[in-house]
This record gives sequence, structure tokens and C-alpha cells, in this order.
Amino acid sequence: MKVRFAGRSVRVRLDDLETDMLLRRLPLELALSWPTGGWSVRLEPERRGVTAQGGALVIGLAEHLSTLLDPLQEGVSLEGFAGELKIRIEKDFSPQYLA
Repeated sequence: MKVRFAGRSVRVRLDDLETDMLLRRLPLELALSWPTGGWSVRLEPERRGVTAQGGALVIGLAEHLSTLLDPLQEGVSLEGFAGELKIRIEKDFSPQYLA
């Protein structure tokens, strides 16, 4: 999973194995910790909504998972915190996966 933060947006790119984990309803997380804190992004296929506590952002995909897993869709766009945060989750497959 690749994560990019920019302004008030988060972009997450998933490879084929990570997408398969979501298909099997398994959560994905990318975290970086240091002695006084850290940050993480967690994708939860069974949850709804976007929550955050400290440096931990949790993105619920229950409402968007079927679109994200559709082979014809590149990804999904979500909003969190009443539109304050824009989230884009995309599939980042190598060319052999493209139809």
C-alpha cells in the first residue's frame, strides 16, 4: 500500500495482493512509528465512515468496496469529516493486470 498526504487529501494506491486481501474482507494498514508518536492509515472493508485519533486514520470501505473491487473501475473517492478531507483509493496494478 502506498500512501500520499497532500494538503487536505490522502491518496492510497493498492497492488493486486492488497486488493485481494480486501476482497477477502481483511483490513490493510500502513504505519510508521517513532518514540513520540507516528501515523497510520488503515482500510477496513467491514466498517463505514472515516475516523481518526491522533495520527491514526481509519477508512471504512463497506459502502465503496464493490466499486473498488470492480475490475472496470480504477478506484473510489470518499470524503471524511464533513468534506474536510478528500480520500482517493486506487488500484495500482502492473500492465499485465489491465484488461
